[in-house]
Amino acid sequence: MNHTNFPLKIQQLETFSNRFEAFKLNAENCKVLFAMYPGGSVIEPHSHNTGNCGVVTRGKLYLTVDGQESEYSPGDWYQVSTNQVHSARFLEDTEAIEFWFSDK
Repeated sequence: MNHTNFPLKIQQLETFSNRFEAFKLNAENCKVLFAMYPGGSVIEPHSHNTGNCGVVTRGKLYLTVDGQESEYSPGDWYQVSTNQVHSARFLEDTEAIEFWFSDK
């Protein structure tokens, strides 16, 4: 994994790799991802069967939902509804804590 500011205990969690890399903590009806996005990363438009929210802890997230791009900095929370198409880009190394809630 890339250099991260996440504490060692977080770095020892199960790894997750898909459109980005993360450390994964499973909770009841929720995945908690400690996500790392290298600068220059682009996440193409997609959707999830989960409701997602998160907080940026380092860097900046440029999130596009319904054709509207918003910028999120450390301490800012974001939210994407279940099955809502969205995309993201990262101009600098960025980290976030993400919560993917299932509808169960």
